[in-house]
Amino acid sequence: MDTLVRHTAELTGGELAEVRALLDGAFGGRFAEEDFEHALGGVHVLVRSAGGELVAHGSVVQRRAVHRGRALRTGYVEAVAVRADRRRQGLGGRVMDGLERVIGGAYLLGALSASADGAGLYAGRGWQVWAGELGTLGPGGPVRLAEEEGTTYVWAPPGAALPDPAGRLDFDWRNGDVL
Repeated sequence: MDTLVRHTAELTGGELAEVRALLDGAFGGRFAEEDFEHALGGVHVLVRSAGGELVAHGSVVQRRAVHRGRALRTGYVEAVAVRADRRRQGLGGRVMDGLERVIGGAYLLGALSASADGAGLYAGRGWQVWAGELGTLGPGGPVRLAEEEGTTYVWAPPGAALPDPAGRLDFDWRNGDVL
């Protein structure tokens, strides 16, 4: 297995197509174009088999999270997927190892929105469900995202502390965040 860490700008069109195909397969064709867009512009961890096939992927992109009037530089994990026939072999952990190194070196906070299938991976690595309210800084102002509460996980790099969940955490707006 080869693990590669690359910025979106370093990926070829063919590699991006491979990532998109992996995500479509892993999420049963339910990985929307907006979701793919959210995964771009940051650092990707790609795991390839000995034969060169892409078997796992994840990315981390910068977002701002506002907590009690303070903007936190946040590494937001996106598009973590392992090919169905390669699951339960530690590949998701390999992807997260790389992403957590990036977050630990560049961000004050890590965050992600977990599917039911992925929640165990994140919880097992020390990521915690955000216990407070969540929102987004939408075009018309702050909007609560109650549907994200209970599925959004946060992680503090070594030496850092998580924000107090008594304060709401508002993420910068992206297409698809507010209907």
